[in-house]
Amino acid sequence: MANFDQELDASGLNCPLPILRAKKTLNGMESGQILRIIATDPGSVKDFEAFAKQTGNELLESTEEGGKYLFFIKKK
Repeated sequence: MANFDQELDASGLNCPLPILRAKKTLNGMESGQILRIIATDPGSVKDFEAFAKQTGNELLESTEEGGKYLFFIKKK
């Protein structure tokens, strides 16, 4: 997925910091915008799935590339 409005690099951060940073970043974004998150914590995969369910934001994509986890979340 190439289109996104903002990027959050949470590399090197462990749970729950990637989620907290994502939440803060999403709060400053418009509805319908897409946030791309880069994380290195393997636990973030489950965390972001749960985060999307709890907050109603849409997890569009979740991929892993060379030890980096990429998430695309669309703000509700």
